[in-house]
Amino acid sequence: MTSLAPPTATRAEGTPGGSIESLVAAKAGRTLAVCIPARNEAATIGPIVTAITDWLVPAGLVDVVVVVDDGSTDATGGRAAAAGAHVVRRATAPGKGDALRCAISGTPADVLVFLDADVTNFSPWFVVALAAPLLGDPHTMLVKAAYDRPLHGRPGEGGRVTELVARPLLARFFPDLAEITQPLAGEFAIRREALADISLADGYAIDIALLIDVYERFGRQAITEVDLGERSHRNRPLHELRPHSRAVLDAVLTRARSAETHPYARGLEPTRQLHNEVEGQSR
Repeated sequence: MTSLAPPTATRAEGTPGGSIESLVAAKAGRTLAVCIPARNEAATIGPIVTAITDWLVPAGLVDVVVVVDDGSTDATGGRAAAAGAHVVRRATAPGKGDALRCAISGTPADVLVFLDADVTNFSPWFVVALAAPLLGDPHTMLVKAAYDRPLHGRPGEGGRVTELVARPLLARFFPDLAEITQPLAGEFAIRREALADISLADGYAIDIALLIDVYERFGRQAITEVDLGERSHRNRPLHELRPHSRAVLDAVLTRARSAETHPYARGLEPTRQLHNEVEGQSR
C-alpha cells in the first residue's frame, strides 16, 4: 500500500483511505485528467509528465495527461509528447485563460487537475493531494493548492502579486475567501460539472476569477485547500508582474461590481473610477 503523504507535506484532508488503491476505487467509474498549460517550458515539462505517466497512469488514478503547448518556440511540445502526454498545440496568441479552455475541451474527463509547467521540485503527490478531496467528498467542487514560495532562496518571500494585490482585494470585497493561502495558484483541481455555468476568464485573471466564480455559484464550503509543502519555480522580474497585477485587480473589481447587492461588496463607488482606469490602461 502506498501512503499518500510524503515526508515533507501534510496529507490532504478528505482523503478516502490512505493509499493510491483506495483513491482509484473512489473514482467509481469517473475519469481524471491532468492538464498542464505550457509555453517555452522545455526544461521542466518532461520530468513533470514522466513523473505522472510512470506512476499515476499505470496505477489507474490518472487517465490522461493533456499538455497545451501555448505557442512555444522551444521543444516543450515534443518533450511532453515523448514523456507520454497528449499534446494540444495552440497557434494563436498565447494566453493562460485560452490555454485552460483548450485543455478542458481536449478531454472529457470528470475530474480535472491543473498543474503549472515551470515547477522544479514537482512530485506526483501533488496530483494525488489535489484530487483526493474531490474523490472523497461530493460537495467539494474546487481544490486549491497551498504552499510556501521562496524568492531567490528566501523562505516565504515569493508570491508578490498574491500578497500585495490578490489577498488584500479578497479581504476587502470577498472576505470569505481572504484566508485562501494561494488564490492565484495554478495548481488546482475542479469537477467538470462545476464549470457548466462558469465562463473562464482570459489571461492572468483566470485563477482568481475562477475562485470567486465557484464561491458565488457553490459557496465557501465547496472550496478547500491542500498543503503541497514548498513550491519552487522560476521567479519573474518585477516588471513582468505588472500585467499580472492589473489582470487580478480587474477580475476582482469586475466581480465585486457585478455583485453590488452582495453584502460584501461595500463602498464600491470609490473603486469604479479605479476600475475604469484599469480597463483604459489595459486597452
